[in-house]
Amino acid sequence: MSKRKLLQLVKEGLVAGWDDPRMPTLCGLRRRGYTPQSIKNFIEDIGYTKYEALNDISLLEHAIREELNHNAPRVSAVLNPVKVVITNYPDDKVEMMSMDNNPEQEGSGTHQMPFCREIYIERDDFMEEPPKKFFRLTPGKEVRLKGAYIVMCTGCTKDAEGNVTEIQCTYDPDTLSGSAGSQRKVKGTLHWVSARHCVDVEVRQYDRLFAVENPSADTEHDFRELLNPDSLQVLPHAKVEPYLAQVAKAEDKFQFQRIGYYCVDPDSTPDHLVFNRTIGLKDSWAKQAAKQQ
Repeated sequence: MSKRKLLQLVKEGLVAGWDDPRMPTLCGLRRRGYTPQSIKNFIEDIGYTKYEALNDISLLEHAIREELNHNAPRVSAVLNPVKVVITNYPDDKVEMMSMDNNPEQEGSGTHQMPFCREIYIERDDFMEEPPKKFFRLTPGKEVRLKGAYIVMCTGCTKDAEGNVTEIQCTYDPDTLSGSAGSQRKVKGTLHWVSARHCVDVEVRQYDRLFAVENPSADTEHDFRELLNPDSLQVLPHAKVEPYLAQVAKAEDKFQFQRIGYYCVDPDSTPDHLVFNRTIGLKDSWAKQAAKQQ
């Protein structure tokens, strides 16, 4: 929180300015998607004191997770897409699937999401030779598409380098969510977007600015050497459902299903939406620290 060091980061171009979403400034936190109430809740949790104290940043992250879990609408977005073709689904058919806006809020309603023969899923949700306890899409196995049908993978297509370019599946028409057949159980549920109806957006994957918990405690290195090289990754061609593109306005907050919480950046235009990652659904830093220990 040293203003001198923060000023150096700004002047040397190591961040995009005082409101860079990685900065521990109020304007940076606001652009990242933190709300006034989440910051107030954080302050109440750590208590008031006249003495200088060091508080774990995960407490602040917990505060925003708790608030957005209750208030943020749920939407579908695929950050690293791979196409899935449902070979036994009619090519000219489009169904509208009813998706909950927020199951944490009674009366929050639903919105409609188009489903068709070609969809996108996350590339990480498919493996040809999966390890044990991989409950996502793999040849010969079934998963449920959230709000839609159960599908089974029948194969995939690869390019010359061996990268998967398309996945083929079949669907069970008797397993539509909400129907009698939806009671059939499978272990995995995946989010998705329609390949014919989705909208391309830019997603900025922000993470912690420093690679260590307390940069000030490291006296052997210049603080700039401790910057996290992965604190920003830009995904220029993420796919989102059309409903999100229609309703999103600057500073609006959403939960991307199974991924995390995101807000609309002021850089957005009607033709080019930009989303900033506020925080993931789970504390990945805590898991990483536990593994190191």
